[in-house]
Amino acid sequence: MVRPREFDREEALDCAMRVFWSKGYSGTSTEELLAAMGIGRQSLYNAFGDKRKLYLEALDRYQEQSVSEHIARLTRGSSALSGIKALLLGTIADNAIDRANGCMGVNSASEFGATDADVNAIRAGGAKRLKEQLVARIAEAQLNGEIEPQMNVEEAALYVGATMQSLQLNARAGMAPAALRRLAKFAVERLAVRS
Repeated sequence: MVRPREFDREEALDCAMRVFWSKGYSGTSTEELLAAMGIGRQSLYNAFGDKRKLYLEALDRYQEQSVSEHIARLTRGSSALSGIKALLLGTIADNAIDRANGCMGVNSASEFGATDADVNAIRAGGAKRLKEQLVARIAEAQLNGEIEPQMNVEEAALYVGATMQSLQLNARAGMAPAALRRLAKFAVERLAVRS
């Protein structure tokens, strides 16, 4: 009896995530996944279940990583407003391939809309985590006099979130990095207290 080849599950999952991130769920074939992951069909089924389960696990992994990176940028700024600016600018990937891929979470919303409860739940979990940190940072900016105190914190957080999605969609559509950075800076300027 032939023993199945051993492989690193986490590494294989990262490879699958990159394929799904680039091509979406429907645009990715099982054969492409197997080639990228360097495993056989039976290993995929044994380790991950099926293509859908693999996609959900890859999306969850992507959300966890990207939201953690967003929160790190948001919270390490020298001021609350500079943290928000770092969050938006950090949404613009330095790597051309990652920039062209956009955001796997936003891409999943474009592909599935609100029709898939499992996909929605993964996106909602990440969005909730980021929004909590964003609301806190906006409130801090108001206390520090960086953002108008009468501005509704929840609406400002929605504005920043929508700007992030716009940056990611425009990056995927090929907008130049310099234009993306101008858009991010413009959005931050709309939040800042007017002198």
